[in-house]
Amino acid sequence: MWILFIAEIYAGIIHFLGCFINVFPLNRPELLLKDYSADKIPTVDVMVPTYNEPEDLLEITLRAALLLEYPQEKLHIHLLDDGGTDQKINQKDKKAASQALERRHSLQSLCKKLGVQYHTREKNLHAKAGNINSALGHTDSELIVILDADHVPTTDFLERTVPWMIVDEKVFLVQSPHFMANPDPVERNYFSAFTRMPSENDMFYGVIQKGLDFWSSSFFCGSAAVLKRECLELVGGIAGDSITEDAETALELHSLGYKSVYVDKPMISGLAPETFASFIQQRIRWAQGMAQILILKKPFLNKGLSWYQKCGYMSSILFWLFPFARLTFLLSPLGYLVFGLELIQASILDVFAYTIPHVLVTFRQTNMLFGKNRWPLVSELYEILQCTFIFRALITVVRNPTQPSFVVTPKGENLNEDYVSSLSNIFYWLLILLGIGSVAGVYEFFASPLTRELTAIVFTWNSFNFILCLGLLEVLIEKKQLRKHSRLPAYDKVKVSHSNGAVYTGHLVDMSVEGARLDMDCTETFPDTVIMSLYTNALNEEIQLTCSVRYQNADSGDVRVAFDVANDDEKSKVVALTLCDSSRWESFQKRRTRQISYFYGLRHVLSVSITPIFKHIYMKFKQRYQ
Repeated sequence: MWILFIAEIYAGIIHFLGCFINVFPLNRPELLLKDYSADKIPTVDVMVPTYNEPEDLLEITLRAALLLEYPQEKLHIHLLDDGGTDQKINQKDKKAASQALERRHSLQSLCKKLGVQYHTREKNLHAKAGNINSALGHTDSELIVILDADHVPTTDFLERTVPWMIVDEKVFLVQSPHFMANPDPVERNYFSAFTRMPSENDMFYGVIQKGLDFWSSSFFCGSAAVLKRECLELVGGIAGDSITEDAETALELHSLGYKSVYVDKPMISGLAPETFASFIQQRIRWAQGMAQILILKKPFLNKGLSWYQKCGYMSSILFWLFPFARLTFLLSPLGYLVFGLELIQASILDVFAYTIPHVLVTFRQTNMLFGKNRWPLVSELYEILQCTFIFRALITVVRNPTQPSFVVTPKGENLNEDYVSSLSNIFYWLLILLGIGSVAGVYEFFASPLTRELTAIVFTWNSFNFILCLGLLEVLIEKKQLRKHSRLPAYDKVKVSHSNGAVYTGHLVDMSVEGARLDMDCTETFPDTVIMSLYTNALNEEIQLTCSVRYQNADSGDVRVAFDVANDDEKSKVVALTLCDSSRWESFQKRRTRQISYFYGLRHVLSVSITPIFKHIYMKFKQRYQ
């Protein structure tokens, strides 16, 4: 009972901290670089740290960085290769050493071809933070842009972020959102609604960062940001005591009186983890890093922070302790139903008088703050998926705060077949426990007439948990996905030139760097190769691309094409068209950030059946005996 009480207190603290932080989200005015004279424009080093990401992924990011609208004499692009260090090349494993050397030579050739500066170092010390700090010693621009290997900037990124550094010399950070260009495992496997509902990180980047910005505590998120070199040098570069070096660095500079700015415009598109295992690996690192900051840096005692900045940091850090509360809320009903422990003293009348009004008011309050960016019960679903894994990871930090090490999240993985996640066993046990609780609840209801009201209350609670966990089995079925690059909606008008000289009009339906789907206004049958012409905001010009027709339906006008890229110039045009237009990302975000009713949200999350159970049994059997 005391554990449940503590969990409720924790939930209450997080709720009220969240309300305080997010009650006044700051929408900053638009500042543009073109409004400032050339002599005020600072030099910029764009740094792309990499460890083991594929070369084609890096090439896309580097090409996009080269397309940034900025005075070319003041813009320098750097690839920071931590996969080809001297330490990697000289390791005892000869095969791994050979691969590291091959990677170094390959990336050096890529950088030479693109006109990008290649950097590596002697040892892999302090992971990403150490990689960046090493490069800081070999560069000298006034501003530093950090881009993860899969984070592709739009052409106007510097145009909209650098001005904040010019207008206020105390600004050390300008952070922008991380826009995910593909669904995470939950969005893909469970909801199948990536283009229709807010993404999981939309609540943080769409509301929370703006709330933190109002209280002068929006923080560095590791990428999609501009940092001031002068400020970084004051604290010895990117911090490395925790594995969330980004938030730690921001904390240190905020405590020195420097300011941060959050620009709420999607200008960086990245990749979400493709598999559930990669997703959990990423979230464990975030949780452990925040716990390290709590223990090692003690922001609540930091004299350099104002009281509201302390609230901002504590809100962000304490959130990651949610596994304790979530596991308590999941397993507490079993204490009563199975072991007869008294958890609450309440009648049905008490529930209608106190509990239900409390739930409705809490929902209404949450919906007012986050309704467009987080639909009902989605947070509960994500927390249940993560809680068992993060709980164990947090215990590790408590035992030894310096033990966790930085682990790179895999990106751009290919799923060649359907399979059940290797992390599914814990959820089988959880379902068995909740199922035992349900059976015990039915027995208790008929065996103990005097406590039927209380039994009914706790049984309903347990049943809700059981239904949620049952549906989560769908997330654990990794679905086949052969397409390397996720396609996102597009609505641009296009012209398609036929080999006979005829020109037909239509519009894009979706596209990626590999190809596009078109909706043509004609029923003409196209030849194998066509020329597609369209205007792109990223380059402010009309471009022409040679395309191979892969599929066409003359009756409906549905045409699917692959881009035939003949040279470097065309490669850059494809990158610009598909990934470098911020207005496209902004339009996409607006279409899927919408408010829904609680009952629609409830139906949306709980629209599950027993089908996932049979899928798991079949696939486990198939995996075992193949």
